[in-house]
Amino acid sequence: MRHIWIRSILALVWLAAAVVSGGALYVVMGIVFLVSAYSGWRKERNGKGDE
Repeated sequence: MRHIWIRSILALVWLAAAVVSGGALYVVMGIVFLVSAYSGWRKERNGKGDE
């Protein structure tokens, strides 16, 4: 579950950087981390996680 929190925090950092700098790459990276965290969270919630 810790990796999901780390991915979520990284997504927030990337999205905050996108707001500050206005860079499209930061938005894309933030979205990638959010999707990764969400898919990991769904997998854990459905009992298919490896922890």
